[in-house]
Amino acid sequence: MMKGRYIVIVGCGRLGSLLANRLSIQGANVVVVDRDTASFENLSVGFSGFQVQGDVVEPEVLRRSKLADADVLLAVTDDDNINLMVAQMAKKIHRVPRVIARIYDPEREELFHNLEIETLCPTRMAAERFFVLLELEIS
Repeated sequence: MMKGRYIVIVGCGRLGSLLANRLSIQGANVVVVDRDTASFENLSVGFSGFQVQGDVVEPEVLRRSKLADADVLLAVTDDDNINLMVAQMAKKIHRVPRVIARIYDPEREELFHNLEIETLCPTRMAAERFFVLLELEIS
């Protein structure tokens, strides 16, 4: 499914590195972008993609990641504002077909959706799971 797809991942923390490692194993062409070179240590020895060090706020960094050629952008930094900015640039300027961003603030989901950006909100997902678990306990 991912074989041959070109995927840019912005953020190489726990989530970004997990995604990069798995997508690389599945045969995707992966580029991981992070401002902190130490973050790349999270990548496995089997990671066959590329690393771009730099601040994604700078257009040159996204150019080096060849974002304009990407099939997918995953914005998974720990900053909602950076994820929104990168996702918007990917969608509107670089015309990346699929853009998915992690956001922590559930109240901002509508903003992302209005910009046609898919989101995953761990805060909302965890809350929903807690409610399921509480419901199971009550019944």
